[in-house]
Amino acid sequence: MPPEPAASATQQDAIYAQLRQWVTVGRFQPGERLKIRELAERLGCGLMPVRAALQRLAAEGALRNVPNAGVVVPKLSPAEFDDLVQMRMLLEGEAAERGALRIDEPGRAALVALGTRMREALAQNNAAGYLAANEDFQVRLYRAAGSPLLFDLIETLWLKAGPVSNRLFEVPEAAVALKDAHEPTLAALARHDPVGVRLAVERDLFIASQFIRRRLRAIR
Repeated sequence: MPPEPAASATQQDAIYAQLRQWVTVGRFQPGERLKIRELAERLGCGLMPVRAALQRLAAEGALRNVPNAGVVVPKLSPAEFDDLVQMRMLLEGEAAERGALRIDEPGRAALVALGTRMREALAQNNAAGYLAANEDFQVRLYRAAGSPLLFDLIETLWLKAGPVSNRLFEVPEAAVALKDAHEPTLAALARHDPVGVRLAVERDLFIASQFIRRRLRAIR
């Protein structure tokens, strides 16, 4: 068999970015073993860029190298999950308040549209669609804060939170609670209330975390 051609730096970065995004939005489940060949087939690329991307994500703590098992999606203990939620509330609340101070009118309009997309996804029981729109909502608001360092820290937390995020939709009551979850945030943005935006974002994170924590306890 001829050797696999080397991937370009651009392709390696693209594969890494795609896998990183899949982890962030909960495409993979806690404890799942990630198979290089299967991922390469899904991504339409060779094995080497996938292997390199997985090792890079493992170095960041998003994945874990397990002897005799390969690369595995980590499971969070209850204490680790609680710590993660507290740090998310701290950093994302700060980013939300700063973002609300700086965001322009086209940015506000984009957030309103994303709020509609989230409601539609929930009505269709489309977990992947909801999580993708929710990520877009958060990215737009937090990037408006104008702090690349703060956003990088938040993205690191998202990598750890992504695999458990789908557990939210295993709790029937969660869809009802999430239906209007972003309405207080949008209302605070409309009245130019940055502190209100911060409190609304922190509340959304806390409520979602309670549903996820309940589900994690049930499946342990």
